[in-house]
Amino acid sequence: MSADQVPRRRVRYKGTHPRRFEEKYKELAPEAHGDELDKVIARGHTPAGTHRPICVAEILEVLAPQPGEVALDATLGYGGHTRELLPRLLPGGRLFGVDVDPLELPRTEARLRELGFGEDVLAVRRMNFAGLPRLQAESGGFDLVLADLGVSSMQLDNPARGFTWKANGPLDLRLNPHRGRSAADLLASLDETTLAELLVENADEPYAAAIAREVQGGSIRTTRDLAERVRAALRLEVPRGEEETETKKSLQRTFQALRIAVNDEFTVLDQFLSLLPGCLKPGGRVAILTFHSGEDRRVKKAFQQGLRDGTYAAVAPEPIRASAEERRSNPRSTSAKLRWARVPALG
Repeated sequence: MSADQVPRRRVRYKGTHPRRFEEKYKELAPEAHGDELDKVIARGHTPAGTHRPICVAEILEVLAPQPGEVALDATLGYGGHTRELLPRLLPGGRLFGVDVDPLELPRTEARLRELGFGEDVLAVRRMNFAGLPRLQAESGGFDLVLADLGVSSMQLDNPARGFTWKANGPLDLRLNPHRGRSAADLLASLDETTLAELLVENADEPYAAAIAREVQGGSIRTTRDLAERVRAALRLEVPRGEEETETKKSLQRTFQALRIAVNDEFTVLDQFLSLLPGCLKPGGRVAILTFHSGEDRRVKKAFQQGLRDGTYAAVAPEPIRASAEERRSNPRSTSAKLRWARVPALG
């Protein structure tokens, strides 16, 4: 038996169930443990290291993919939406999937290739929205575009990425950990006033001043460091009886605000929205999933302005929300808002 044929021992862990992310061997190899992960999903949880696509039925309805059309998944992530769109584009169609995450993108491409989607029907590119004009030239334009904004579950679940306060790890928060500066370095460069303004602008944080006062000037390098400072800031601010709920919300908003700043997400989104109409073929459709008010406001305003100036022929009058059933089975869908737009057809 060769070295590569020797069965690998599973990760050892204390107790009857793995607790740390790196110990969850079944969830980190989902293709080998599908039945077990189905049980996790049935309990209303997302298996660690994976991502459940949100509003799939609603997205398929508004985008209405047809055989022979060309699509763009502008935020490929775990590939869940692409997996649903691609079969509906065949025969004759093609999908371009792009993402900036250099760690997750190769894994997603490998999963999709194993499903039989070759380069002739699925083109995967590591790039951000700024490369849309180049993709347009390669594709000839898109009949439908999907963007699922925010952060994926597999990024949140991995403590090494620093996206969550629920496990200790480096305070990083970069979608591409090889570029730019980490959230820890950003915090070290901000004064109290600027940090408070950032928390309000990026997350509508009501306790921004108190958090900025507690955080600024300290040595914060890990997610635990930041979480402890946020909790300390809220001890004298939150009404009695609401401590647990309000602290959890503030932790979510603080990490969100820093993530948006580190990745310059609002600037990138504004650029995407400005480039988008020129990348759509006549009659082309776009659907965008947002997860907080800052994103949704930008999408709503861009679509409404496009409707007024004739760039778009129709836009969503109101955002579409995940169904009650989906919110129960996948709590991460609760804050999602789906907006769509359509450019004029020829003639």
